[in-house]
Amino acid sequence: MDAQGRGRAENVDPADQWVLNPNTGEYELRLTPSAPQPTVPGPRGSAPAPSRPGAPRGRTTTPVAPGRDVPPPRRRRGAPPEEPLPGRRGRRPAKQKSTAKKTLLWTGGTMAFVLVAGAATGYFYLKHLEGNVGTTDVGDAAASNFSKDEAFDILIIGTDKRTGEGNDGYGDAGSVGHADTNILLHVAKDRTNATALSIPRDLIVDIPDCRTKQEDGTETVVAGQEGVRFNRSLGERGRDAGCTMRTVEAATGIKPDHFVMADFNAVKTLTTAVDGVDVCVEKAVDDKQSKLVLPAGTSKVEGEQALAFVRTRHAFGNSGDLDRIKVQQQFLGSLMRKMTSGDTLTSPTKLLKLAEAATNALTVDKAIGKVGTLKDIALELKKVPTKNISFMTTPVVDNPAEPVPVTVVIDDSKAPQVFDAINNDVSFTEVKAQQKKDKAEVAARLKGTKSAASDVRVRILNGGAAGGSAQLQLSYLQTKAGVTKSENAGNADAALAKTTLEYAPDQADQARRLADIMGLSGSALKPGKSVTNAQGLPAMTLTLGKDFKGAGVKLNSAAVAPPPGVSTADKVQCAS
Repeated sequence: MDAQGRGRAENVDPADQWVLNPNTGEYELRLTPSAPQPTVPGPRGSAPAPSRPGAPRGRTTTPVAPGRDVPPPRRRRGAPPEEPLPGRRGRRPAKQKSTAKKTLLWTGGTMAFVLVAGAATGYFYLKHLEGNVGTTDVGDAAASNFSKDEAFDILIIGTDKRTGEGNDGYGDAGSVGHADTNILLHVAKDRTNATALSIPRDLIVDIPDCRTKQEDGTETVVAGQEGVRFNRSLGERGRDAGCTMRTVEAATGIKPDHFVMADFNAVKTLTTAVDGVDVCVEKAVDDKQSKLVLPAGTSKVEGEQALAFVRTRHAFGNSGDLDRIKVQQQFLGSLMRKMTSGDTLTSPTKLLKLAEAATNALTVDKAIGKVGTLKDIALELKKVPTKNISFMTTPVVDNPAEPVPVTVVIDDSKAPQVFDAINNDVSFTEVKAQQKKDKAEVAARLKGTKSAASDVRVRILNGGAAGGSAQLQLSYLQTKAGVTKSENAGNADAALAKTTLEYAPDQADQARRLADIMGLSGSALKPGKSVTNAQGLPAMTLTLGKDFKGAGVKLNSAAVAPPPGVSTADKVQCAS
């Protein structure tokens, strides 16, 4: 071993080798004669690291792309000066006195992937993390790329596959990995809120045919099945995560954009990386099957104990899967609070452990397995306040086909409105800023005189409502509401999530009357300009959006409400 190799210390913190240059605002590598060499890739042409033993199929190790961003070693005393590399910013700064500045590199973003979450760090380290992440090509079941400007849906799958030490007590022996825990995470376009919708593994669904790629590169179609449990959409008959994504779309009408998958080991390694997660139970727990022992009140769990907490069926409620889902949601909220706490984000050591644990636990679709995409997702997720991340379970009822129900089916009276709300990017949380804005709009736009219904002139467009809605609403306005000066203007150019009414300033009294008739909120009223109707007179424009409930039904009559049992990530709750 050469001198350099002998001098390398195992306990050197990589964060100590990068410092923030206050003059440039960029991080630069600090090398001193006594400092060990950084754990970043060497020059172009160096041999790639061997793949990790035991990695799942599709897992690849991607070497960090070398480049001039890594400064060369300091020249020896007496050697002639070297020409600076292109883009070099001159001399490195002295060591920073503030540890906080140095740790900013590691707090660039937090990958809040719920069960399989981790911390985003600097660019070079993310390149290393990319090599940890396994990928699966699921074809057109997933989106081809990730957009930072749109709402997105990520299907998070926790499998019952056993890997690692000490997992003999969980899952089926030799399981290929079924979809044991399933959460559809919807992140709103404006990043003010997110919804984590749990899908029970015992939900009866129809699994569609799905195309999967084999190890030799060939493709095969796995035949679908009707009336089976959701968890069979993964693993059985060679089904991959793309089959689970297609099953979600068939059952809910929501098409996931991407997937993130991990097994039992993820809970153990992630909770250990953050030095434990706080959980709360109303009564003391002593479960012989999971070996979970907790006193009443708040406790900290990590590793094997954390896995026992999220896997136990017999310690809470009616010992069923739905009760276990509630406990898992409470656990995930606590894990997210711990990951985003100052204690974690300001500790380079914890962030490094968390990043390594998370990426080693993950398998994702190819589109989000790249370093830049992981960084973008991390930063977008970081924008969502934990108080506006709501956890809920797909509305279900006991399976009526079973004398003693052990499975569930979708509740057709409640589930469709939940699915529609997610598809239409509607938040289930109360965003205070939006509420304040809406109240101001209501006060300003709905307050004042109202014209007679017979004086209201309006053109009606269908902008996303059910077919024929514009004509049906026109008939209602003319025959029931006295708005005789109204007409059907056909379809709008684009679909809208919410109904709007655009009007000119001198039509405000007409707008208030129509808002009163239809139950429009102040935010639905859009001051603008008038249009010319069939008689050549100025008229308002009413565009019926996807929230239109039917002719004569006021839009404020029955707002979409979250199903019972909804919780948010910022609240501490006790399992019972």
